[in-house]
Amino acid sequence: MYSLKVQLFAASFIALLGGAVSFYVISTSPVVGAAAFFLCFLLSFGILYFYIYRPVQKIQRFITAQQEAIAPQRLMVNSSDELQELSDSFNGMLENLKSDIVQMKKLERVRTEFLGNVSHELRTPIFSTQGLLETLLNGAVDDTRVNREFLQRALHNTERLNTLLTELIDISRIESGEMKLRFRFFDVVPFLKSVVDEMQTSATQRTISLSLVGDELKSIDIYGDKERLHQVLVNLIDNAIKYSEPKDRVTVAFHEKADTVAICVEDTGIGIAPQHLPRIFERFYRVDRDRSREVGGTGLGLAIVKHIVEAHNSTIEVDSLVGAGTKFTFEVTKSHSG
Repeated sequence: MYSLKVQLFAASFIALLGGAVSFYVISTSPVVGAAAFFLCFLLSFGILYFYIYRPVQKIQRFITAQQEAIAPQRLMVNSSDELQELSDSFNGMLENLKSDIVQMKKLERVRTEFLGNVSHELRTPIFSTQGLLETLLNGAVDDTRVNREFLQRALHNTERLNTLLTELIDISRIESGEMKLRFRFFDVVPFLKSVVDEMQTSATQRTISLSLVGDELKSIDIYGDKERLHQVLVNLIDNAIKYSEPKDRVTVAFHEKADTVAICVEDTGIGIAPQHLPRIFERFYRVDRDRSREVGGTGLGLAIVKHIVEAHNSTIEVDSLVGAGTKFTFEVTKSHSG
């Protein structure tokens, strides 16, 4: 298609040509002069109307339809290069606008869901603590049979609140990019041993065996944020302990590969049903809500774990079988000098 400049020039040239021809011919042959002028006028008008005015009108209707929310899917204009480029620009703008609207609706839905979940998670321990304190103030504080139990339950609720708020701050900082990881090289073997030792008390209290599996005499340097990887392991081990039954086993294993070290936390606990596996890393998603609240879960731990592992350019994988246990595995980059 010819450009807009060429079409305007052609229309102007035809109009001038018709005027000139009719001027020279009209004195000798008025009919021929009038016919030549009319023919040139029609040609000039046709170029301007069909190739300029109608496409511009179509674009104008398209914009009006956008404002009235009845726009077609795409604007199709067959005209000059400039108007075709304008049509393509409008289509590109429309696609971007639709994409932005979809994203905004998704974010709004996530925000609403997130606020609803936060409100619910905060309300539960607050109302529970409020009820316990009111009962104590109404006379139960002098009842030695229940006063200590009520105070312990209130303390448990405040600890749960503190954990929830801490994890909310963590995930907010991670997702906003405010949390900066401090990468450095460190030996993974004593690091894993210290985490396992730290979690032994929790395991012992629930009569669960917790052990480290791997070559403990070997020195393997990895590159990562030691504090955040500690947070990942504590969360995974804590979950493994909480969702296992007495006499079950929890193992933390490590395996050296060519460029990475694979770290695995495995238990012989209750397991996770297949339909829940794709969603366990979502914020506030719980497989067993009643048990999660009973053991003090916030529903944010695995979401934080996933973010931290991905910040180490890795992914976390989960395998589980109901009644047989669950296994979480991720890899951390190894020092090539190690």
